Amino acid sequence: MSAEIESRVKDLGYEIPVAAAPAANYVPFVISGSILHISGQLPIADGKIAVTGHLGRTVDVAAGQKAAELCAVNLLAQAKAALGDLSRIRRIIKINGFVASAPDFVEQHLVINGASNLLVAALGEPGKHARAAVGMASLPLNAAVEIDAIMEIA
Repeated sequence: MSAEIESRVKDLGYEIPVAAAPAANYVPFVISGSILHISGQLPIADGKIAVTGHLGRTVDVAAGQKAAELCAVNLLAQAKAALGDLSRIRRIIKINGFVASAPDFVEQHLVINGASNLLVAALGEPGKHARAAVGMASLPLNAAVEIDAIMEIA
């Protein structure tokens, strides 16, 4: 099943990378019982932030959605590092999407759809989740998007 999930991600145009190391004093994930908490993931590709700036100022919705997709891929990378096998994901319970936004930008929900759509396409029914999409004044390393996740695991 893990190979099937990774194949679906590849069909979407992405490879699940090696999970990124934390950029500060925190751990990338915590497992408590059957719950996996994954720290916020940035839109990192090839070792660097792929989409920087603010939605509604220097970044359009389409680029923001791509950033959210990369965040989702990096969530899966952290899940794979934590679990060894993506098929251990029973359900994505919730994602929290943070969008660096100009003060008048109000389409955070459309940006975070990039992550939601990728997770459902990769995982099927277990990828459906509750979520929040929140505008922020800024994010670490000038990232346009950051997303964390809570997952039920086997």
